[in-house]
Amino acid sequence: MSQTDNAADFVPIKRPVRWHIFVFMLPAVIVYSAVMVLPLIETLRLSLYNTVDGQPAFVGLANYKVLFGDPRWAHDFWNALVNNLLFFAIHMCVQNPIGIALAALLSVPKLRGVAFYRTAIFLPTLLSFVIVGFIWKLILSPIWGVAPWMLDLIGLKFLFAPWLGKPGSALIAVSLISNWQYIGIPMMLIYAALLSIPEEVIEAAECDGITGWAQFWKIKLPLILPAIGIISILTFVGNFNAFDLIYTVQGALAGPDMSTDILGTLLYRTFFGFQLQLGDRSMGATIATVMFLIILAGVSFYLFVIQRRMRRYQF
Repeated sequence: MSQTDNAADFVPIKRPVRWHIFVFMLPAVIVYSAVMVLPLIETLRLSLYNTVDGQPAFVGLANYKVLFGDPRWAHDFWNALVNNLLFFAIHMCVQNPIGIALAALLSVPKLRGVAFYRTAIFLPTLLSFVIVGFIWKLILSPIWGVAPWMLDLIGLKFLFAPWLGKPGSALIAVSLISNWQYIGIPMMLIYAALLSIPEEVIEAAECDGITGWAQFWKIKLPLILPAIGIISILTFVGNFNAFDLIYTVQGALAGPDMSTDILGTLLYRTFFGFQLQLGDRSMGATIATVMFLIILAGVSFYLFVIQRRMRRYQF
């Protein structure tokens, strides 16, 4: 039999279509579309409309021109954006480095009580932001708070000030409260990344005489850079979506004198209105769209620039 006959007798095997995959994914796709995709599309559409003579009318980019060009809107927006950047910078400079340091300490083999320390540090993350905000308002209150008394015990009462009531320190105080609550997240992610490092790498480093903190800086830290990158982008997204803790501690006006106002609280007041300010759905959608574009730009920068450079550290 010739090769031509063999080729003619060959019948390709048809793989069955796995319809059950689509069936199982359909509920998740429907829920995700209803909760995430459709509201996002509607927000983008609403930012291009405004109310003219009581009727919605397409105005194009006019809302964005008002947001960036009108003195009142531009002042509030840029103030909120700068505060948001400071809020993010404090988390990056305080929360994540301390989380990495705590994870490094917990990963020491001879440390006792690791489970207790890990649980105690991660516990505030499980608390409601309402509880956290209310507790810290009581602690830092100059009238009935325990912070002055605690500082007095160590002779540092002169350092106490109404940090939440001063424009220069309110944003820093709220940021540190947020750091205290969520420091367990970077700690646990870095801790898991440190435990995933192969023992062969650690043993090879010890054979070369690299131990202690030198081992962490020279061997472990480069290997956990992908995890640090993920923590950084999660911090970026979470901080630019922040609203709940500042609303609980400082209220919708984000006082004093809007010193703690970020994009989330500005969006809330603009969309829903507050006190004598009427809600404006179109301008609220415009601010929400700008927030989405900022987050999209940050995530895209991480995925297409930073993550590609970190892949060489992954196993």
